[in-house]
Amino acid sequence: MAPYSSDHSTLPVATACFIGRERELETISTLILGSAQLVTLTGPGGIGKTRLAVEVVRRLHKAKDTPVLWVRLSRLTPGSDVMAVAEEIARSVTESDFSGRSVWEVLADTFSGIDARRRIRQSVLVLDSCEHVLVGAAAVITKLLDTVAGLTVIATSREPIGWVDEHLVTIPSLSHHNAIALFRKRAELTGHPITGMDETAMAAKICRRVHNHPLYIQLAAARLSHQTPAMVLHGLTGHADDARLRWSHGPRFGADVRHRGVSDVIAWSYALCSNKERLLFDRMSVFAAGDDTNPHELPDITISMGADLDAIEAICCDDETCGTDNQKGQSNEALARRDIEELLERLTAQSLITTSITSDTVFYSLTESLRVFAQHRLRQRSTVDKDEPARLRDRHCRYYRDKLAQAAGQWFTSSASRELWDWARAAWDNILTAIETSLTSPGDAFIGLEICVHLISMRMPFARGKIREMRRLTDNCLNATQILAPHLTQLQIAAMSATAWLALVQGLPGDAEKILQSCFAACLPGHDKRQSWRQTPGIDVGLPAPVEYAWGTELLIVRHDAQAITVFTRARDKFDALGDVGSAFMSEMYAAKAAALLGNAQQADYLTRDFLERAIASGSLWARTEAELARSIALTRHGNPAEALALERTALASQLNARDQWVGLWAVQYRIWSLAYIITDSINSENNDRAMHTALAIEISHLTGGLQAEFSRIGFRIDKLGPFAEESTKAVGTARQIIGPEAFAAEKARGSRLHLEFSEVQRLALGTLTFPEISKSHDNGKTFASPHWNQLTAAEREVAALAAAGWTNTAIAARRGTSVKTTNAQMAAILQKLIITSREEIIKYVPASRIDEVRLEAARRPRRTSRRPPQPM
Repeated sequence: MAPYSSDHSTLPVATACFIGRERELETISTLILGSAQLVTLTGPGGIGKTRLAVEVVRRLHKAKDTPVLWVRLSRLTPGSDVMAVAEEIARSVTESDFSGRSVWEVLADTFSGIDARRRIRQSVLVLDSCEHVLVGAAAVITKLLDTVAGLTVIATSREPIGWVDEHLVTIPSLSHHNAIALFRKRAELTGHPITGMDETAMAAKICRRVHNHPLYIQLAAARLSHQTPAMVLHGLTGHADDARLRWSHGPRFGADVRHRGVSDVIAWSYALCSNKERLLFDRMSVFAAGDDTNPHELPDITISMGADLDAIEAICCDDETCGTDNQKGQSNEALARRDIEELLERLTAQSLITTSITSDTVFYSLTESLRVFAQHRLRQRSTVDKDEPARLRDRHCRYYRDKLAQAAGQWFTSSASRELWDWARAAWDNILTAIETSLTSPGDAFIGLEICVHLISMRMPFARGKIREMRRLTDNCLNATQILAPHLTQLQIAAMSATAWLALVQGLPGDAEKILQSCFAACLPGHDKRQSWRQTPGIDVGLPAPVEYAWGTELLIVRHDAQAITVFTRARDKFDALGDVGSAFMSEMYAAKAAALLGNAQQADYLTRDFLERAIASGSLWARTEAELARSIALTRHGNPAEALALERTALASQLNARDQWVGLWAVQYRIWSLAYIITDSINSENNDRAMHTALAIEISHLTGGLQAEFSRIGFRIDKLGPFAEESTKAVGTARQIIGPEAFAAEKARGSRLHLEFSEVQRLALGTLTFPEISKSHDNGKTFASPHWNQLTAAEREVAALAAAGWTNTAIAARRGTSVKTTNAQMAAILQKLIITSREEIIKYVPASRIDEVRLEAARRPRRTSRRPPQPM
């Protein structure tokens, strides 16, 4: 037998298309340099586990000359036993052996980490593709780690090995930036590079549709040999006509046969599932595709998490009487409710289901490619059970209709409103899927219409920035239901009123007027239409509560008419009579805001104070927040803007905690008004505190810029909202007058550059965020960097920070993917430039701005513990 040499000849050759993965490289390298004996890279097929393992050990070998042995287990048949796995490892890592020793003795000698001086030296064994021989691989790994000193195993698998001290590293999709970079590189190989803004935008959309999955990106880019980017994107529908499963196979040589096409990748994992696991996987295709984003991407509050366990059990299980055997002649593949949680856990472990975990809920979903595959399989099952796909779709629609009906009733009246909010946001894509599904049948469209009405009553379209989409879906459902209902039903009138309300908020009063006129004609067909009912809002002509609510909004926003208070109050009473407590609350909320904006001081004080008391008594977070904001408007406009600021801060803090950006943005808007009133009141009282006035005007400028940028992003125009627009215009005018038009424009531009995805506009209003320039003014001269530190190059600063955190030169080299020789040279340069003689002194020269980084790296510093003593094979 020829012993392994350090040229790591068994290691696959690195390809030129390795992009990104710095965080994963850092995590894995730190584990290997530390005490980890088994590090398993898990994730779906084609996600890049093998390529990442190649890069990790390449860097490790370069930094430490660590012996690395690589074994591909993919050639073994599924279910191969312990001896088959052991023999495959021995065959891969030894050139020849005529000794007659057992395979275990051969492996023990090959992996021995003891050098000629009897010192333990680390060696690394990479076992690639373990998922189909999991039991055998686990047994071999356990025996090797128990008997070979200094051995570290890196495994790649679509599910964990299951060893007691296994370190799992789940490999995510690429970041969106790196996904586009990979698409560009692969496109260049086809001779059709991506050029221009339009093609770049299409490439970005393609990457999104294949959820930034590296292999699927490569297969999509390969299509450019035959199609344009627009054609490739057009084929990614996510439905039955999706083209990705029909993409011709990728390269015939140099690629794993399991990775030749999208179907091949998924089918390999699917084949390893049990019958019940496959059945649940297929049925999961009824749910909307989930997001499998890189966890290190920028936070996205609009992300849809998937379906929770209750939804999956209710929709995917068979009748409650179904068991797991053949009782009563039922199929042994029937899914009982009690089976589903365990099956979900198995499918998640096999990287076929994606999970999103919150503080109290786990959400499950299929990525779009997996969902397309599962839909195809479910259609194939329809040859046995023709009604199964239709039955699942019907259950899905009705489940989300019923859940939303329950949520809408408790939205503003229950202490559970926070949980309802979180559920509705997480389920958003499934809710939209239910609406779209309902449109396939006129009868089911009424279910979709109910869902739309509930969503609008809960203000969910605003939280999601989907006002236009919500109107489109509601109109589509209305059109579909009118085929079956020649006379408008109460539900249809409620939906029309809801779309009129949305149109008003969108700044489209003409649309709203036409819809309200149609509602009036349907509700009161015998009424004398020669008299304009809009001219007598104080008279109850018998309109339904939803129409009254929309009409009150028109009076408030379009006509600036204080009689909106009367109409909203009447709507509240009618909703109360119907038992619709949530809608009654919304009506009362707008009555209070109308009183604050259009009523006299007595009306504003009474209605907003009474509303706040009732909201607090309800126990609902949203009720209290909305009531505090309504009260703040009354206080601002009628003499106490300082007290209003306190209420706005309380409301803003609670909504930031609840991640409700919509209400948070309005709290910022009301703060702008209060600040402007404080300036005006100060000037009117002959207070000439110029510094205070300037500071408040600058804050108004910053907040205005941030708000306008956010409103523009979601297509919302406050300038169309009547008295709300008037107050905002007046506040801007006050700030502009104090600091001048040019300064106001400059400060507003700074505000527009705030990071919206981090809620920086709201945090600035709350006082928990300051601009970098402002931060410097509070530094008190204590955090200036040493001039010697500034002489270091960027690479040297990174090395210096790690050294200050206690990392050894060898560990730094492995972490950064450089040689130890390079790191030694950098360290010498650092000591010379800082004019010090030891690495322990570096910490004195690290700027305060990087101290937290050093503390973090100190906590992550690799610490190798003693290995368990070798045991005889």
